[in-house]
Amino acid sequence: MLIFRLARLVLHMFYGMAVCAVVFPWIGTAARNGHILRWSRRLLKICNVSVEVAPGGVEPLGHAMVVANHVSWLDIFVIDALYPCRFVAKAEIRDWPLAGWLVDKAGTVFIARGNRRDLRHIFKGLVHSLQAGERVAFFPEGTTAPQGTVLPFHANLFEAAVDAKVMVQPFALSYVDRDGAPHPAVEFLGEMTFAQSVVAILGGKPVRARLHSLPAIDADGAHRRELAQAAHDAIAGALGVAPRQY
Repeated sequence: MLIFRLARLVLHMFYGMAVCAVVFPWIGTAARNGHILRWSRRLLKICNVSVEVAPGGVEPLGHAMVVANHVSWLDIFVIDALYPCRFVAKAEIRDWPLAGWLVDKAGTVFIARGNRRDLRHIFKGLVHSLQAGERVAFFPEGTTAPQGTVLPFHANLFEAAVDAKVMVQPFALSYVDRDGAPHPAVEFLGEMTFAQSVVAILGGKPVRARLHSLPAIDADGAHRRELAQAAHDAIAGALGVAPRQY
């Protein structure tokens, strides 16, 4: 079963690469988002991951800066399966086999750690994308964290929402098993490689991914640190985690 799922996943990756190479250069943002949504849903189905919208959430804005807690490489595809976004991610993801190329061609913006010049260039691009009406998303923890934990948020990229005068939309992500307990296979931590994580998920029990869309926060006139704290507290509250001050 594991080998069969792995083969299906690889084929699906190659299909996505073909679409990115042949179709994406000729279509607009809305059509791209449709392809990304359908492809992400199929990917999750192959990985035995079902996606549900947590009750009590709000309808996400079509134009906003989306921020979410970070648990797994699955996070990007769970969000894209519901509300396609243009993501900001760490540069290391570009080196992942197949998946790195795909997320790059899907419009992901990569940030190299410690590169301030790169960050300034990317920041200007994010402001432009937000002002152009795109939904841009990133994980302000800067790394993955165990379920039941929300690390402090880095505030730098929140400045793009302030400059673009757009709302900040927090998403709370969690992964549970059939009994509603945190799923042990999805966490992507420490020295675990992308390949090891893929095998753990494909060979594990079914996963239910929950996305809780929280009320948007107005960034117009706000300070980036205030926005980061407000988004952190909203996500921590939705996940039942004690908020952190910073």
